[in-house]
Amino acid sequence: MNQALRFHWSLSQAGNSRRRSIDPKKMSGLPSLEAQEALCRKAESCGIETMLMAIGFTRPDPLLLATSLGLRTKSIGFMVACRAGLVSPTLFTQQLNTLSQLLLGRICINMVSGHTPGELRGYGDFQDHDARYRRTAEFLAVCRGLWRQKPFDYHGEFYRVEQARVHTPFHGGAPEIFVGGNSEEAFQLAAEHADCLWRFPDAPEVIAAESAPLLRTGTQVGLLVSLIARPTREQAHAAARASIKPFSEETLAVHRNFANKSDARGFRSVYRRAEHADAWITPTLWTGAVPYLGAPAIALVGSYDDIARDLWEYREAGVRQFLFMGRPDIEEMDRFGRQILPRIRARERVSAGGAA
Repeated sequence: MNQALRFHWSLSQAGNSRRRSIDPKKMSGLPSLEAQEALCRKAESCGIETMLMAIGFTRPDPLLLATSLGLRTKSIGFMVACRAGLVSPTLFTQQLNTLSQLLLGRICINMVSGHTPGELRGYGDFQDHDARYRRTAEFLAVCRGLWRQKPFDYHGEFYRVEQARVHTPFHGGAPEIFVGGNSEEAFQLAAEHADCLWRFPDAPEVIAAESAPLLRTGTQVGLLVSLIARPTREQAHAAARASIKPFSEETLAVHRNFANKSDARGFRSVYRRAEHADAWITPTLWTGAVPYLGAPAIALVGSYDDIARDLWEYREAGVRQFLFMGRPDIEEMDRFGRQILPRIRARERVSAGGAA
């Protein structure tokens, strides 16, 4: 219960805080290395543990990008997204293990099963939602076998290997595994194969009730949420309103189109919540930017004390990790590191003292 909270950040929009407002067909896949390196270096001084390296046709390859940024930085870790079905699990393990040796273990995995069938078909993946999760479970089963460093056979619905082995070991034995999703299939996958499940936020009491069965398996629960933090609540609300002013009906159409085409239950649920006239799920959990910037724009909005209190309430509900986004990221990360993180660590010290 006294385990310290862990914090991560998404690298996906470094250098372009309005990236998610653009039609995917018009997005550039060229990385802004200077902006991304600056955000990684900022993270190293702000208590951030890893940077999420997202995957998709609008982005550079996450494993190669993590290699480049990892060799330019000192301590920040990289949470590399992977989709089963796009690569052999043996080859992926070999690539990941090699990178772990280059970065001395500063690497972990974010397994995603995909959220847009149209995009997946462009990669040659025609499986439906449930089949993708079954395939991801098999993918991880093969990877786990390889991390045991003994030749083994596996014969499943989607993968078959014989005497599979990789002679480049993972630095530290095996990587930490994160799984994303809000569906029952995601919860089952996380219970069987992951260290932590990423899900979108809800009111703390809802998170507590929905997370309890998963927590009993020993798998942690983490929240993917944006931050809009300011010295006062009024300033935070003003910043939230200002963040959506530049966007037009064209931007709304982009995300209506995405919501209609996605089969990811978590994404669709957040879009539905954002359709209500009252954009506030709780006094600080805001969906107002979701119609313009997508489901990951669901945000905690408030003063530094408000946000620290909310993170603590989620901790009491069973959450142990947070994956943040900000707009712009580097400024929001600085506020988190200077103002919010010290408040959280002070609460942890008090809590640990009381337990002792």
